Amino acid sequence: MIKTFVSNLLVFATLGLAATASHADTVNIKGADGLTLNANIELADGKTMADGLVLLTHGTLAHNKMEVIANLQKLLAERGVSSLAPNLSLGVDNRTGMYDCAVPSTHKHTDALDEIGLWLDYVKSQGATDVVLAGHSRGGNQTAWFVARENPKVVSKVVLLAPATRYADKEAKSFEQRHGKPLAASFQKAQALVDAGNGAQLMKGEGVLYCPGADVSAESFVSYYNNDMRQHTPNLVPMLGRPVLVIVGSEDKVVSGLIEEVKPLANGDDIQLLVLDGGDHFFLDFFVEDAADAIAKILE
Repeated sequence: MIKTFVSNLLVFATLGLAATASHADTVNIKGADGLTLNANIELADGKTMADGLVLLTHGTLAHNKMEVIANLQKLLAERGVSSLAPNLSLGVDNRTGMYDCAVPSTHKHTDALDEIGLWLDYVKSQGATDVVLAGHSRGGNQTAWFVARENPKVVSKVVLLAPATRYADKEAKSFEQRHGKPLAASFQKAQALVDAGNGAQLMKGEGVLYCPGADVSAESFVSYYNNDMRQHTPNLVPMLGRPVLVIVGSEDKVVSGLIEEVKPLANGDDIQLLVLDGGDHFFLDFFVEDAADAIAKILE
């Protein structure tokens, strides 16, 4: 279980949470490893965190100001829904913008779960008693994994926007196309280092995720490419124990198999699937409005 760090959270931004005007602010807390974490909070008119909010996690190596996240926050505020969108640190102090591939990758897929827990502790410390956890792409998987692992009582609902799926054959093909080498050989090398107790050792120029030629620690590499099927979000959906809304675009070319795998699980009650006809992975144009409408509706 995640340790509770509420007593150690250091808030640096003055949010004016009791204000009646809608506004966005940056809030900072200290992570368990001493890194400064930051998030964007968008409060709806006349609302505070105690009135409930959506905690929204971004996708792979991305950030909380990317278009899909920023637009969702603004549109939710227009619909009377407050939200907080963290920047996952990925091992970088007070990180902003896309992850810099020149920085050696020492972060792990499951680090996000711990940071989601820290932000959840933070909003609880600010009076939040009803939180919707949401995530996009890899952030959707990490959100679902966190809920399945921790079963946090304050989380009433889960929204997964194009959450990540995992198919070993497709992962191997994608890795070889991007990095120019077989995944199996690189993974075997990384796993051997981890098994020998050298997980922190950097594999120079090995490449990871969207960063060809990047330096990456063995344990970081293993965390992203192991065959832990909890990285396949449809496996987690039935385990979440509260209402779940999965939103996916019919033309999503990034996440494959999601519609086919979630559809049999959807019962229209505890598990709902919303397919946006013509939408892509990033819910561009009016599709993000459809997503905001759907999120606001389940909060009514």
